[in-house]
Amino acid sequence: MSAEALAGYLRAQATEFLRALRLHREAGTGAAASQGSAEAALALRRAARRISGSLHTFQAVLDPGWSEAMRPELAWVSGTLALEHACSARLERLLQALHRLSGTAALPARGPAGAGPPGGSGGPGGAARSAAAVAARGGSASPATAGAGAGTTTTAPERGSLTVGAAKAGALLDRQLTLARTRAHSTALQALGSSRFHAVADKVAVLASEVPLSPAASATDLRPLAEAARERLVDAVAALPLLTAGSPYNAEALVHGLSPDPAPHPQDAPWHQVRLLLRLHRYAREVLHRAAETSGGAGAAGTVAGAEPTAPLIAVVPAPTTVFPAVPPAAPPHDLRLLVAGEALDRHRDASEASAAAAHAARTPRIAPATAYALGVLHADQRHEVEAARYAFQLGWQKDVLGSS
Repeated sequence: MSAEALAGYLRAQATEFLRALRLHREAGTGAAASQGSAEAALALRRAARRISGSLHTFQAVLDPGWSEAMRPELAWVSGTLALEHACSARLERLLQALHRLSGTAALPARGPAGAGPPGGSGGPGGAARSAAAVAARGGSASPATAGAGAGTTTTAPERGSLTVGAAKAGALLDRQLTLARTRAHSTALQALGSSRFHAVADKVAVLASEVPLSPAASATDLRPLAEAARERLVDAVAALPLLTAGSPYNAEALVHGLSPDPAPHPQDAPWHQVRLLLRLHRYAREVLHRAAETSGGAGAAGTVAGAEPTAPLIAVVPAPTTVFPAVPPAAPPHDLRLLVAGEALDRHRDASEASAAAAHAARTPRIAPATAYALGVLHADQRHEVEAARYAFQLGWQKDVLGSS
């Protein structure tokens, strides 16, 4: 498969990047931002990740100076835009866990569309935070009060409202993560208006029409490069402690749970690395699928990585075709193994970061013992969620291997 297929894939993703950027600017920012702005930012991140991942996997067929300069810039764009969403999702996850661990009803249903920004008093979890704030001030958060913030009526919880410790823990997490989200939002706005981002957008605009290939690109086959990406994934999975993860309750996950070191959990790094390698493998499969479609060989992409089928392509946000009429590449056939593994590793990442946020909140000076206790229970709960995600990953991965052998 020639490098022309890679060039076509990169041009399509560059077009998606520009389309999402235009949609993001049309949707507006700040208080006037709509849901379309968040969706456009998500599409912008996806396109940036796919371009950066393809530059990493197929760097042998690209101009080395250009690809080495583009990869960190695209990673900066994707990482900067992801911070605000990560803070909102982390807060929502922790508040849900606090309600579950307290034996109360689930968070109230989402209010009407446009009731407020995500994570605000009108967004998901806003009513729960209002109830937590009432309880933290010494009052009682009734079910009616909790439901009023979301504009819905909820049934009475089985065991009453949040305890004072859990409510204060929720209020503390709300303050810290809302502040972090606000800072991330400001950082993203500054980044999108910076000369650095404009330079990246200009380079992507050039990429949409011309891909800088290396002189030897015409004689290079893409399949060995994609196979190398798959082998890196397989080797990384083989290095994981899957035997330990075979137990749904791994006591080793809490060995460092009370460590004063605020650094990330030492067991998590190899799993995060596997998640990144899995993403690179999926993107490489997308390139090969496009190459197979271009050459007319429908089965070519499925024979590149042995028994490994192709991965699903996450759909990007649609945009008016009057501006950029190019159509993104079609999605490869679904690969249940990669889909299940990717979802498990996403849950692993989310739970790991949520546990770190709970531990960070527990280190706040002069908090009440009940609040510290609730945050400790929340941290342990999220570490068990980490182990559950690892267990789900090894079940799906090993089952597929045994079934195909």
